[in-house]
Amino acid sequence: MLRVANMARTLFGTDGIRGMANEGAMTPEIAFKIGAGITYQLRQRVKHPPRVIIGKDTRVSGYLLETALAAGVCTWGGRVMLSGPMPTPAIAHLTTSMRADAGIVISASHNPFADNGIKIFGSDGFKLPDDAEAQLERLIEDGALEKGRPTGKDVGRAERLDDARGRYVAFVKQTFPRDLTLEGLKVVVDAANGAAYRVAPAVFAELGAKVIPIGVEPDGYNINEECGAVHAAACAAAVREHHADLGIALDGDADRVIVVDSEGKEVDGDVVMALCATRMLREGTLRKGTLVSTVMSNLGLERAIESAGGRMVRTAVGDRYVVEEMRKNDYNFGGEQSGHMIFLDHASTGDGLVAALQLLAMVLREQHPLADLASKVMTRVPQILVNAKLPARRPLEEMPATLKAIRSAEIELGKSGRVVVRWSGTEPKLRVMIEGEDEKRIEQLANDIADEAKRELASA
Repeated sequence: MLRVANMARTLFGTDGIRGMANEGAMTPEIAFKIGAGITYQLRQRVKHPPRVIIGKDTRVSGYLLETALAAGVCTWGGRVMLSGPMPTPAIAHLTTSMRADAGIVISASHNPFADNGIKIFGSDGFKLPDDAEAQLERLIEDGALEKGRPTGKDVGRAERLDDARGRYVAFVKQTFPRDLTLEGLKVVVDAANGAAYRVAPAVFAELGAKVIPIGVEPDGYNINEECGAVHAAACAAAVREHHADLGIALDGDADRVIVVDSEGKEVDGDVVMALCATRMLREGTLRKGTLVSTVMSNLGLERAIESAGGRMVRTAVGDRYVVEEMRKNDYNFGGEQSGHMIFLDHASTGDGLVAALQLLAMVLREQHPLADLASKVMTRVPQILVNAKLPARRPLEEMPATLKAIRSAEIELGKSGRVVVRWSGTEPKLRVMIEGEDEKRIEQLANDIADEAKRELASA
């Protein structure tokens, strides 16, 4: 299976804009134009001063980008509500619950602190589709934002949204079944020194759990540093040290989660999806009997869903594409191996806290340890991922030697494996993922493809 990355847009990648803060596409000048462009567009559709909620994670660069975005909104007469550090899904929820016209999140998710990013939600709480992002890019480039700006009393203003945390905590808690409680459970909550460092421990504690919080001391520089969903070993160690029932490891903006069982073993997104989807199938709550995931999810997940009487639909990499497929065909559950989980009956985007609570509800109802449930739900097919850093990006269809290597691997694996090759959405990295029964062989095939791409681009 060959997946060619969309390379048409210049600012936006697979999840908004992302890069090194204060250079390239992540400067305050660009942020100002993004804020101005969004508000300019909104003024064409709404009759009132556009209302825009802006949230951020805990990176030190959030200050300069937050200020620039807010200024851009105000320059076109918008009203800004600043939430401070809040999870990405919290901004999606606040945008809809407060009837705002747009929501903006300043975060580079799981990336190191020196990076940052900008994600945009529409008034419906969903991320902007690709075509809307492309229109915004064109608007920024064509100079329309420099003319006709409002003046005098029509200039916008900004204010603090002081009760944002309480609003979001209340929302997340109401997604947990009212007949259940976390009383008696000991839970490690790793907030990655990120956006959920206050709200995550509060949610689990208020539902009755004894919470062991880690990754809750952000200093602007330590977000995702040896903690959180991308470094779940810290959560696993804390689970073992405190003899906890399980651990919840979030990423920097808390839109994804990796769970750790009582034995300190990681339970990734594929296993969580298998657990939740098979139970939803059994209960008749998985709409159209379909789970939506990406090309990166393990073949074992697909087999598990089919064995339970359902089916799995795959999309391009990125939770936005999972959500788009779900909305297009009226599905209600999807996610990614990396830990994005979208329960559309509860939230409009990936939410690590909502996902963790749905999993906990299932574990409590079945009254079996997570380790037992996770070990039986699916058989993982060996999977290899090779990341090749290359001198430049080029569409795969313009790389015939690499395509030949890909097709050769596909022919060899047949129906017993998969080949997925794609460009990173944010940097010149070619990601080669291969699944198959022989782990040594698929590793060799993946390296062969990566080496061929290096040779082809080096000789160009």
